[in-house]
Amino acid sequence: MEDPFQLVLGTGNNKKRAELELLLANYPVQLSSLKDFDAVEEPEETGNTFAANAAIKAEYYAKQFDRWVLAEDSGLCVKALDGAPGVYSARYSGPHATDQSNNELLIENIKDIEPSNRHAWYTCHICIADPNGNIVAESTGQCHGRILCTPRGDGGFGYDPLFELPEYHRTFGELGACVKKVLSHRGRAYRQLMPKLIAITQMVSSV
Repeated sequence: MEDPFQLVLGTGNNKKRAELELLLANYPVQLSSLKDFDAVEEPEETGNTFAANAAIKAEYYAKQFDRWVLAEDSGLCVKALDGAPGVYSARYSGPHATDQSNNELLIENIKDIEPSNRHAWYTCHICIADPNGNIVAESTGQCHGRILCTPRGDGGFGYDPLFELPEYHRTFGELGACVKKVLSHRGRAYRQLMPKLIAITQMVSSV
């Protein structure tokens, strides 16, 4: 049996790792994350797009660890807020932001906006870098919905309890992991990426 392809996920977020492990369950990939390494310094995310920040992280960690790295940048964009929080989604409420503080600020900022005008979308951009820091594969996925002013559900993370899919009348916080895997921006980005990732694993194993 061939050794599994070693891939580092450029985040320490356990919930993102769990989502990716579910997506990779049928592939010969062994996944690790930043939590498996000691004293990891994070790069400064200076990009003004999700694609730019994903590339910054993938290149940085690949060179730091001398390994293949998959990094993503994702976030929520609200049309009525001119696309905010956007690339600042994780730190929307400040440098010490938490999911709760970010959600509270978002609710405050949309409370006077009519529900019919609370259209929003999640975006996920993924990059894979080789051990030299070269970006060799990318993908993007989006999921459209609307923002609620009252959180519903305790699943997922980030803004998931506020992000409702109107056609399902459920928030991401109310949907199970398997359903979210199919519908989410991240799931869509990974499905687009999988053929590229499998091609990379085959190329590396043949060398």
